[in-house]
Amino acid sequence: MTKIAIVTGSTRPGRINRGVAEWVLAQAQQRSDAEFELVDIADFNLPLLDEAYPAAYQNYTNDHTKVWSEKIAEFDGYVFITGEYNHTVTPALANALSYLNAEFSNKAAGIVGYGSAMGVRAAEHLRGILSELQIAHVQKTGMFSLFTDFENFSAFAPTEQSAATLAPVLDQLVPWTKALEAVRAEALVAA
Repeated sequence: MTKIAIVTGSTRPGRINRGVAEWVLAQAQQRSDAEFELVDIADFNLPLLDEAYPAAYQNYTNDHTKVWSEKIAEFDGYVFITGEYNHTVTPALANALSYLNAEFSNKAAGIVGYGSAMGVRAAEHLRGILSELQIAHVQKTGMFSLFTDFENFSAFAPTEQSAATLAPVLDQLVPWTKALEAVRAEALVAA
């Protein structure tokens, strides 16, 4: 069965990102076309990138990188949850993505963003990072507003209209994820 990770994008104390990720996971688990699992980057205790070699070499020296690599490699696709910080992707997510390379190659991803402008700018910046990692990102984006989809800017309670932005993301992501399994298999044969 195709495995897709719902990846948190924040490690801050009191973060709202985890609540968004848990909601996305609950919605995704109602589907039968893939398996979904929450992967919380906070669980990996990744310091500011501290590997001596570029990620493309996979010459990891730190245990936290090795554990992160093993976990991410388990999945065929991803849904990245990002808040918008200073008009861009969350620093913790950018850092976590920078640790790895081959583990993401030829896989698919969807993006769920939130912020004062619904996370749109963060999602667009994240697309550039994902492209560099050879992650095929779907066109649809889950978008949530800090003003209407969070109670007191802290408890995630999406409006019906905003909640409806998630299904198209998953509807595109699952077939793309399955299609890229063939690409990865062909790459292994060629190697």
